[in-house]
Amino acid sequence: MNRVYYSANITDFLAESEDLILGKLADANEFSLLQTQREAWKSQIAILKNALSKYTGAILLEYSIPRIGKRIDVVLIIDSVIFVLEFKIGETEFHKHAMEQAWDYALDLKNFHEPSHEGHIAPILIASAAPSNSNKISLQYDDDRVLKPIACASDDLGALVQQVLTFTKGSRLDSASWVTGRYSPTPTIIEAAQALYRGHAVQDISRSDSSAIDLMKTSEAIAKIIETSKAKSKKSICFLTGVPGAGKTLVGLNIATQHISRDSDLYSVFLSGNGPLVAILREALARDQVLQGRESGNVVRKGEAHSRVKMFIQNVHHFRDDCLQDESKAPIEHVALFDEAQRAWNLKQTSSFMKQKKQVPNFNKSEPEFLISCLDRHRDWAVIVCLVGGGQEINTGEGGITEWIDSLLRSFPEWRVFVSPRLTDSEYGSQENLVRLKSRPYVTWHEGLHLGISMRSFRSEKVSFLVKSLLDLEEKSAKQVYKEIHHKYPIVLTRDIEKAKNWLKAKARGSERFGMLVSSQAYRLKPLGIDVRPQVDPIHWFLNSKDDVRSSYYLEDVATEFQAQGLELDWTCVTWDADFRYSAEGWDHWSFIGDRWNKIRKIERQTYLKNAYRVLLTRARQGMVIVVPEGSDQDFTRKREYYDSTYDYLKGLGLTSL
Repeated sequence: MNRVYYSANITDFLAESEDLILGKLADANEFSLLQTQREAWKSQIAILKNALSKYTGAILLEYSIPRIGKRIDVVLIIDSVIFVLEFKIGETEFHKHAMEQAWDYALDLKNFHEPSHEGHIAPILIASAAPSNSNKISLQYDDDRVLKPIACASDDLGALVQQVLTFTKGSRLDSASWVTGRYSPTPTIIEAAQALYRGHAVQDISRSDSSAIDLMKTSEAIAKIIETSKAKSKKSICFLTGVPGAGKTLVGLNIATQHISRDSDLYSVFLSGNGPLVAILREALARDQVLQGRESGNVVRKGEAHSRVKMFIQNVHHFRDDCLQDESKAPIEHVALFDEAQRAWNLKQTSSFMKQKKQVPNFNKSEPEFLISCLDRHRDWAVIVCLVGGGQEINTGEGGITEWIDSLLRSFPEWRVFVSPRLTDSEYGSQENLVRLKSRPYVTWHEGLHLGISMRSFRSEKVSFLVKSLLDLEEKSAKQVYKEIHHKYPIVLTRDIEKAKNWLKAKARGSERFGMLVSSQAYRLKPLGIDVRPQVDPIHWFLNSKDDVRSSYYLEDVATEFQAQGLELDWTCVTWDADFRYSAEGWDHWSFIGDRWNKIRKIERQTYLKNAYRVLLTRARQGMVIVVPEGSDQDFTRKREYYDSTYDYLKGLGLTSL
């Protein structure tokens, strides 16, 4: 795609005719050119020519932000300042959502466009029919150099540019280097799915710096396995591992979108047992398709968009049910990508579910074994890609990767197996089975099948390692990592829920999403106004705007590990209850039943609880506040001692207190 429709130095822009500029914009436009868009461009060009007559620098019209899937109307590079201009032609008012839109663009450049890291960035909203007004210029952070969005009438733009230049001091930016500079975004999984579904390549929406895993190479490694399996009529299974936020789901979505046509013999399906993730991605893609259609002049009905999206992203349980209808028939897909494969059900859970919910007695396969058998029905070839997160099993019956390996060893000796070498790590819990796997034929250990650096937090890739050290009680390691990252990725500690909420609101800018996360076992947070029993609708919570009381922004409803797994927010508040308590002997695990806490003794359930906190503590992209309540000695279910030791442990790691 074209990164920019039109670019020139300001002197040449001023000398060029309106028709010539319009022609260049029209030629670069990838959609049908609506008359309303043409008229908007004409108005913008006139305003800019009038405002910029005294300035030199560079001008870019329709600059692409692929991570967001939008284009900035105008970027100006003058002296040390990058001006981000959002035009609302014909508007008389400066709407809040439009101001946030301009702010979002500025923040995106600051965070992900390398030449913009050191410059000042001024987001400006121009309502062309608004009366002149005085403009107050202010910085959000002293060291960030992103100005708060400025409302501007069209006649005031020239004077405002001078005000900003006078206000800011810095080295002159090289406009040529800026235009060609590297854009290295780190999208949320929702943004990534939308961009890939629109047809962007993974390299357009992923970081490419030397410290990050090259997602493109990993995608290519899997694509090669798929192509070879097809060419040689082989059946293959890949185990792709990665730390939380490393991009496993992004790789899966990338492969699936490359083969989205049902007429292709490489047709792929993206499967997940994570119900909230499936629902949110489907809704986000459908909403985006409707919006894209509206902007391009093509009406897309939401129901139609949902129907198309459902074929692309499917709930693994629905896929399983379809395969049960006719056990002799192979599915239409030759390639299946299983997200969070470690959460697939073991034999006991699957058999119980099939008997109680599907009236299928004596079902004798675990979920992994049955799913492999579905693809095994193909007479020629098939590929399964298992996307595996370490320490992510959080619910009863989730068998981990062991179930997949057991199934291969027991029932599918001819399948070729491609394994990440990191599958031997302790958090994957499959060491004994891997020893047996090594002895069978057709097993390849592939270095390209591990994503080792978290990209969820673009501020620091070491957050997942900090969380692992914290939960594993490796205090020395945790202290060291926290010391390294807290300037870039703030993690603060408090005992006051209101202070935590105020911290979130102060940190978030533009439409940056924030919300409160708690363990699903956090039953004694009710005195703080937090009730985990009502089921929050994850679609409203993760997707709806600031003016919707059901959204995460309102800080009224909370999400648990079940709604949040696989997703992320910019800023989070993790409120820590007495279900998971620090003690001198290690972590204590508790479940609140009836009117009291009961100690959890089963190792499996202890693991689920620890993993729940692992999920909660790795959801934030930019920073988090952890709340450990004070407790109350007047309430025997919330004694201070239940919370104090956890607070002291976290504070002892160096976490800053509010």
